[in-house]
Amino acid sequence: MITSQLSRIATTTAGLTLVACGPVNIINKGSLDGAQKAEHVLYQWYDDRGPGEVKIRIVLSEQRAFYTRGGRDIGWSYVATGKEGHGTPGGTYRITEKIVDKYSNRYGWLEDEWGNVTNGDATPGTRVPEGERYVPAPMPYWMRLTSYGIGMHAGVIPKPGEAASHGCIRLPKELAPVLFDSIRVGTPVTIIH
Repeated sequence: MITSQLSRIATTTAGLTLVACGPVNIINKGSLDGAQKAEHVLYQWYDDRGPGEVKIRIVLSEQRAFYTRGGRDIGWSYVATGKEGHGTPGGTYRITEKIVDKYSNRYGWLEDEWGNVTNGDATPGTRVPEGERYVPAPMPYWMRLTSYGIGMHAGVIPKPGEAASHGCIRLPKELAPVLFDSIRVGTPVTIIH
């Protein structure tokens, strides 16, 4: 009888251990596939398109932007601003230009004939070896802030929370067209440290 009770306790304990320590599904973008890696949520957007002007506040120390419309929160996102040596300047700005399909006239990369990047930090003045070419960096959904080339645009955010650009404010690729359509020339943008 004691053996039977010990056997039952061992079976129950093993079952509970399997339930408590077994594989756990990670919910990632609506998927229940446990094999996927969890990723950062790069933005949230919940604009009601109601009355009021959109305003943008970028916090450099957090590498995040916060969006309001008529004083109501309508979203936030990670951004990638200027890395060391290419800092994004703080201040109060207004959007002065909007271009859907823009390319940088200052930065790009070199690639070989097969499209492999050989220099990811090139400028138009960089010597281009034979068999390679200079490719200007794409800046889709460009929203200009300064006369000297600082703006917001869709781009890669390699490590959320860390600066990575040459001074521009990179936005998550999926959010950039939504924000672009929600703002106008004249939209205020405040950048703080």
